[in-house]
Amino acid sequence: MKIHYPSISQFQQFVELKDYRPPTKKEYVRNVCKLAEHFQCDPATLTENQLREYFLFLRQHKHYKAAPMKAAKYALLSFYLDCVKVTGWTVFKEVRIAEPEVLPIVLGRAEVQALFGAVREPRFRTALRLMYHCGLRVGEVVRIEVQDLRGRETPPRLHIRNGKGGKDRFVPIAPLMVEELRDWWRTHRNPNFLFPSPGRGWADRTFSLSQSMTRSTSPMSVSSVSYATHLLEEGVSLRQISQYLGHESLDTTVIYTHLTAISEARTQAALATLYQPLKS
Repeated sequence: MKIHYPSISQFQQFVELKDYRPPTKKEYVRNVCKLAEHFQCDPATLTENQLREYFLFLRQHKHYKAAPMKAAKYALLSFYLDCVKVTGWTVFKEVRIAEPEVLPIVLGRAEVQALFGAVREPRFRTALRLMYHCGLRVGEVVRIEVQDLRGRETPPRLHIRNGKGGKDRFVPIAPLMVEELRDWWRTHRNPNFLFPSPGRGWADRTFSLSQSMTRSTSPMSVSSVSYATHLLEEGVSLRQISQYLGHESLDTTVIYTHLTAISEARTQAALATLYQPLKS
């Protein structure tokens, strides 16, 4: 979407100065461009009533749900209040967005075991098992490097780099899972990635699968499953799970607490229990 107005160029520079993640910066500018396209003018010239009319348009005619509505609200709030510096506007307080209370779809342990049993390709099965075991997101798993596996520490840990919110964190991992990952790595011995992409060499049969992964300079992409409900079943606290998953808090904002030796030990025991049914 290419719309050239002075205020949008100013806003692009404004968000670049912020410590936002690249997708957030892109989304902020995109929402302001959509506003400019709707009114066919520089958005900095719009009145508060026009902006109120636009929010009504998004809700009543575009049928925006909570997530896109929230994205539009905070992008335009940043544009008008932080960048353009308007004062006295109340429209952003008037736009109330209720989060839908929907229970997540969670697989039972037997279903997860059946899922793993149906995945025959070792690289995908191992990655899925690790995601389930440590509660990782797909983007976190594929970026894991060999040096991130701290299997000789007590207890063993996995270093997650640049995870949710751009933060690093450590998650506990059972010794048996460490051994499984080591066994997997020995099949390709890539110097960087735990889950390297086979790349084009495998696609055109220039090299074998293991040879292609050894030479690879990029990670692969896979799907994931959640483990949070099963950790709850094993008695690990919500706050503990929240921290391991990289959540900012139990709600939507960030409060990190230090892990105690007792809670860490309980989590290790829970992970060991969870690992057992995954071995078949």
